[in-house]
Amino acid sequence: MSLRSRLEDKSILTAPGVYDGLTAAIAEDAGFEALYLSGAAIAYTRLGRPDIGLTSVSEMADTMALIRDRVSLPVIIDADTGFGNALNAQRTMRLYERAGASALQIEDQTFPKRCGHLSDKSLVPVGEMAGKIAAMADARASEETLVIARTDAIAVEGFDQAIARAEAYVAAGADVLFVEAPRSGDELQKVASHFGDRVPLLANMVEGGATPLQSAADLEALGYSIVIFPGGIVRALARTAADYYASLRENGSNRPFAERMYDFDGLNQRIGTDAMLALGRRYEPG
Repeated sequence: MSLRSRLEDKSILTAPGVYDGLTAAIAEDAGFEALYLSGAAIAYTRLGRPDIGLTSVSEMADTMALIRDRVSLPVIIDADTGFGNALNAQRTMRLYERAGASALQIEDQTFPKRCGHLSDKSLVPVGEMAGKIAAMADARASEETLVIARTDAIAVEGFDQAIARAEAYVAAGADVLFVEAPRSGDELQKVASHFGDRVPLLANMVEGGATPLQSAADLEALGYSIVIFPGGIVRALARTAADYYASLRENGSNRPFAERMYDFDGLNQRIGTDAMLALGRRYEPG
């Protein structure tokens, strides 16, 4: 089922954040229907840096291709600002779509951008962002590939201007609307009340971010269609990694940490080593 078709179902779609083939495969095994490839997660893991616009379009496209080689689920991919003007945004669409993305999320920040839950952001003019949205829609090879328009205006221009910008982005052809970082449950409700019956809405849950954490069920009740948890897996693994390395340094052995990790056979079972080796044997001579 395409992502566009899935959004015709009124039940909310929960898309966990992933950043490589392993996390994508584990999320797929957990039963999720779609995934979210976060630019922040790539910055955190591949670069060991904050989400301040350091990742490149090629790094994102390469990661998308590796994930698509591993899983079949629809993937929503972070396109940041489109990495330039409308023509750059079109190239981003073509690169990501060829790599296997099902939807591209583009935002109205200037470049280099910042995480939507960091302060001191700045925005491009409304018309410039609307042009990027239209350009991406024109460049896509398949109408099944969605354009998700994100506005970061709440923190910069205020809530009312965020709504006005979002209206312009819907008019420009956005398939899904993402009003970033509502500061309260009331603002989440107002976004849903304004747009919920006209366009699918995406909510972003960031642990410790500007928006109060809501469950998927709570957001569905408000009228949201998609909820993403983009960086949760990195925060979980970073905490585990810190504990693991501290334990290894202190004890000189992994024995004290054994109950919190896969052993050799456990990880091979998790990633399907036996099945893949069996598949390879089908093509051996004789």
